Amino acid sequence: MPERRTVALVTLGCARNEVDSEELAGRLAADGWELVEEAADADVAVVNTCGFVEAAKKDSVDALLEANDLKDHGRTQAVVAVGCMAERYGKELAESLPEADGVLGFDDYADISDRLQTILNGGIHASHTPRDRRKLLPLSPADRQGATGVALPGHGGAATPLTETVIVPAPADLPQGLAPASGPRAPLRRRLDNSPVASVKLASGCDRRCTFCAIPSFRGSFISRRPSDVLGETRWLAEQGVKEVMLVSENNTSYGKDLGDIRLLETLLPELAAVDGIERVRVSYLQPAEMRPGLIDVLTSTPGVAPYFDLSFQHSAPAVLRAMRRFGDTDRFLELLETIRGKAPQAGVRSNFIVGFPGESEADFAELERFLTGARLDAIGVFGYSDEDGTEAATFEHKLDPDVVAERLARLSRLADELTSQRAEERLGETLTVLVESLGSVDDPEEGAVGRAAHQAPETDGQVVFTSSEGLRPGRMVEAKVVGTEGVDLVAEYCGFTGDEPRSPGEEAAR
Repeated sequence: MPERRTVALVTLGCARNEVDSEELAGRLAADGWELVEEAADADVAVVNTCGFVEAAKKDSVDALLEANDLKDHGRTQAVVAVGCMAERYGKELAESLPEADGVLGFDDYADISDRLQTILNGGIHASHTPRDRRKLLPLSPADRQGATGVALPGHGGAATPLTETVIVPAPADLPQGLAPASGPRAPLRRRLDNSPVASVKLASGCDRRCTFCAIPSFRGSFISRRPSDVLGETRWLAEQGVKEVMLVSENNTSYGKDLGDIRLLETLLPELAAVDGIERVRVSYLQPAEMRPGLIDVLTSTPGVAPYFDLSFQHSAPAVLRAMRRFGDTDRFLELLETIRGKAPQAGVRSNFIVGFPGESEADFAELERFLTGARLDAIGVFGYSDEDGTEAATFEHKLDPDVVAERLARLSRLADELTSQRAEERLGETLTVLVESLGSVDDPEEGAVGRAAHQAPETDGQVVFTSSEGLRPGRMVEAKVVGTEGVDLVAEYCGFTGDEPRSPGEEAAR
């Protein structure tokens, strides 16, 4: 009988990392590893790190150190770092954090089982030397789909030519709940929770060169997944009981440009919404400068597609946007929002903003305040500027004093809290379609259930709290009337179920 090997995946960062973790879980489960929830119960703890900003990197290091502590008084024998921070820093991270028994880059994902077994046996796998992953793919987007030998997390391993079909049949004895995520070229994917919501990776990488962002250097140039793969994975998720899929990438508005059709998303969305069992499709990470009338029309008028706009504004003062190597201004952004709400008055809009960017004047900051005041955003993320390794902005002059950055961050955060609370209050009396995600406590069944409406993405945009859990269960899509607010959150009364009685395997198991 083979030796029992257990592994736990600890995921930090964004939804893209969550998809990568489920791909790693699929590969490991297919090779006989037993997946456990808690790192303390695992032989190997794999920490999928985030390398976006300093706070995220600190959280990743803390998670690695916490997992390392388990080696002194638990089952855990090894701690391994993967993900963006591991890819971005490689040997440097390994040298500065000897508590990690291994630091694996994206190129190790295809052989993750062998890598972990080597480390578990006391061997050493050399940490990779970081490289600019933008240089691994052809400069022309049209040539990238034919590139070979490039690791693309979430894409099923190395890229293969469009004219070439690589059939890698799944083993006949796959564990229950494990399947090829999206066709013969795709990775195996194993769900790590039973949430009725799951992310689907639409593309990887980014061709934009924003001066504050390091992501393209370690995620690489933009490359789309094929529509058939995205559809296949969505169908598989629906079979697992998923009701809402969220399409994620570094820039969804560029989807299809390397496949010869920049409007491919407009074609794909209705097909995804038509997948049996899927009740809502959500698109994240949209670039304002790349929004086009046809995409707005599809997002605001397609049944089953959430009228939801996660628009990466970052700022609205022209001088700051140009320094960021971005485009737009306050009035153009407000016109875009007016166009969206003219087609879908209840549409949800969220965005993130950077304050204190090098050279930002008081007038620039006032312009950003003017935009936020007029934008009526449902959710706002605000970040104070800090230098990021390897970015162009880190070399800029005219850096603001940290105290000035902190003061503007606090000031804009207060304004954002006030404005999003006001926006929530504007929804009083509205009837919303809400996906129930969890119920009240076992001790008090009358405690309200929690869900999300079409304008609320997971984890970032607030939630709907029901006045009672009676008649509700996770995975149900229901109608609810907004009767109160708690900051950005909405309080609602259950009005009725929206469709036929659920019969999917995931919901049957949850009964």
